[in-house]
Amino acid sequence: MDNVSETRPVSKGALWTGRVLSALPALLLIFSAALKLARPEWAMKGFVEAGFPERLSVPLGVVELTCTLIYLIPQTSVLGAILLTGYLGGATATTVRIGQPWVMPVLVGVVVWLGLFLREPRLRELAPLRRRPATGAAARPAD
Repeated sequence: MDNVSETRPVSKGALWTGRVLSALPALLLIFSAALKLARPEWAMKGFVEAGFPERLSVPLGVVELTCTLIYLIPQTSVLGAILLTGYLGGATATTVRIGQPWVMPVLVGVVVWLGLFLREPRLRELAPLRRRPATGAAARPAD
């Protein structure tokens, strides 16, 4: 017996919507990582105001960039989404701690997963929004 589950192919519309939705947070996170790596004075001021020492900007930028690149590679996109969820959870906790609006990192995390959900059929099988009707003998009512 075959252990390979059948997954429905993703429609072109869902695939391209997922790609666009995946690109938006990826571009934002790459820009954010670039700022941490380039260390412009105005960005470092905000970094320090968030409670982080300047010396941590490069390591955090590398982590952010690495997680984002893992997310952009189709074979590792689920792992990347998991890593970005953790990273964005830390960003959410930081914004809450310093009394700033926490909506943006949460929204970015939601768009990361929504984009992946739309373009990855295996994720749809793992976490379907609705169940497909059962087929076969088990689906028939008992007489």
